[in-house]
Amino acid sequence: MRAVIYRDTGGPEVLELVDRDLPSPGPGEVRVRVAVSGVNPADAQARSGNAHPKSFPEITPHNDGAGTIDAVGDGVDPGRVGRRVWLFMAAAGRPAGTAAEFTVVPADRAVPLPDDVGFEAGAAIGIPALTAHRALTVAEGGPDRLRPGALDGKVVLAAGGAGAVGHAVIQLARWAGATVISTVSGQEKARLATAAGAHHVVNYREGDPAAAIREIAPDGVDIVAEVALGANLELDLAVLRFRGTISTYANDGGRPVELDVRRNMVMNTRFQFLVLYTAGPQVLAAAVEDVTAALADGALPVGEEHGLPLLRFPLDHTADAHRAVENGAVGKVLIDVAR
Repeated sequence: MRAVIYRDTGGPEVLELVDRDLPSPGPGEVRVRVAVSGVNPADAQARSGNAHPKSFPEITPHNDGAGTIDAVGDGVDPGRVGRRVWLFMAAAGRPAGTAAEFTVVPADRAVPLPDDVGFEAGAAIGIPALTAHRALTVAEGGPDRLRPGALDGKVVLAAGGAGAVGHAVIQLARWAGATVISTVSGQEKARLATAAGAHHVVNYREGDPAAAIREIAPDGVDIVAEVALGANLELDLAVLRFRGTISTYANDGGRPVELDVRRNMVMNTRFQFLVLYTAGPQVLAAAVEDVTAALADGALPVGEEHGLPLLRFPLDHTADAHRAVENGAVGKVLIDVAR
């Protein structure tokens, strides 16, 4: 099979396309013929060496993807062979992710893909949608699961609604019944956030964004899903209701976070920092179930018309795909693996 690997961390040029033997699934594992591989910023950070120390002599990158199960290991239902699946955390703690024609993953990381959902959508959800689910289910008083009606009466602020996670926050919050506000940096991103389903879009670079949000939500926002906490904290606190939650999954721009402790004590602010790898198996299992239900309901479409442009590259241009991610490409970067 063809696979993309890197032996040393560094820039995109460390990625190589090589031939490798077909892997065999072990107990509790499945082998998937990968159709589409999804590229996340974390994949590029891992390749660069900025995320964590390299753990294996050779690594095939990418955590997300979609394809078809073609073999199972001991303890896995043989009836799963031939089933379409979406993959998440394929490379978490493992040397081989989805940037290959075949990959082996624990059976629970290969999730049934609804029949009417394409491989590109399956590869695009993964970590972004699971992260969005986590961000929306940590507020005081719940909910801890998402379904239609779970967020009725709530107001959600999706920071950076044109990003992959922000896009999923908008879609999942809308599916669950919330009023969704998104902040963006320009007209084109406003168009994408609206296409994703945001009820209101506010350009944080114009006028008084806090006043604009408070006009929409006079009592304040219940949940902020935050991508740049250092840059946006003052705006978040200006629009958050008492006992509201700021769920932060990144700090884009790297601005230091400075907390006014007394102000947050008075507000009873809840800060939830999150990353999937340490969220725990029960949290992940619940998120996978809810995201799959949203997929089946048609609530997580992708593509330009749904607010998430798809930027597609062939497997032998994986380095270019990483460059696109690192250069801040708007939309979801995908690798078309199947020939």
